Amino acid sequence: MNNNEIIYWLLEGDVSIQYQVNRDLLSTERSDLRKRISGEGWGKKLLSARKSSGHWGLKFYQPKWTSTHYTLLDLRNLCVEPDNPLIKQSVELIVKTEKGADGGMNPSGTIKQSDVCLNGMFLNYASYFKTDNNHLTSVVDFILSQVMPDKAFNCMFNRSGARHGSLHSTLSVLEGITEYSKGGYKYRLNEINEVETGAKEFILEHRLFMSDRTGDIINKDFLKLPYPSRWRYDILRALDYFRHAGDGLDRRMEPAIDILLDKRNRNRTWNLQAHHPGQVHFEMEKAGKPSRWNTLRVLRLFKHFGIEEMKINIK
Repeated sequence: MNNNEIIYWLLEGDVSIQYQVNRDLLSTERSDLRKRISGEGWGKKLLSARKSSGHWGLKFYQPKWTSTHYTLLDLRNLCVEPDNPLIKQSVELIVKTEKGADGGMNPSGTIKQSDVCLNGMFLNYASYFKTDNNHLTSVVDFILSQVMPDKAFNCMFNRSGARHGSLHSTLSVLEGITEYSKGGYKYRLNEINEVETGAKEFILEHRLFMSDRTGDIINKDFLKLPYPSRWRYDILRALDYFRHAGDGLDRRMEPAIDILLDKRNRNRTWNLQAHHPGQVHFEMEKAGKPSRWNTLRVLRLFKHFGIEEMKINIK
């Protein structure tokens, strides 16, 4: 397929894909498409699974992928309109019922220390859905208290004394604090911006997937292309984050970009390589098949970084 044929193929997908293709590849803001996301396709399916209690699944964090937490993260990534009243009610509910003594969101009844990875994801969707600043200040305080000496994050830092940052946790927190900053929040913003810079550098020092000591691949799963990503790190999620944050191309990204190029199909699409196991509301795409999510995400970061010229002449 040429570039135009790929665009037409993407535009045959879910309305959330259509909206992001227009926004990110065609540089056209289609508010009409965005309004439709909650009323059809994947967005409608997720919202229809919401219970009268305001939760999805059993509660805030159970069962894992069908819980309120991960469903809200999915809805954020679909780009549902931020002022959706049902979603805002659910975010308000968990803010009022799930905060731990340390100020972080904590669904555990036995573990007293909040999980910084979970709180990064929470800050991501809570900021996107324009949660009141007063509900987020303690979460920001908690996240800032978890910055490690290497300027990264690890959910085991406050539990078992981890000494080295985790790419999983660091990326989840980065996504959260970047969305917080983009959302216009001001509380401790200068500190947030400083932490953001250090955490980005941590990922780049690892060339997105390599040991900073040996240069070996940290985890081969980082090179797979699943979607949704959940809490797990992978190179496509990381590169798409840097695009969303507005960063320019860094030479330390090049090994990961080369891997993405190697994974391209002959028809210039990218497959969904795997699903993270666990109960889900529904499967958006089939593993092992060409993926509109992955193709969209790769093409938009290529466009952003100027890796390939996107010659698109859609009328």
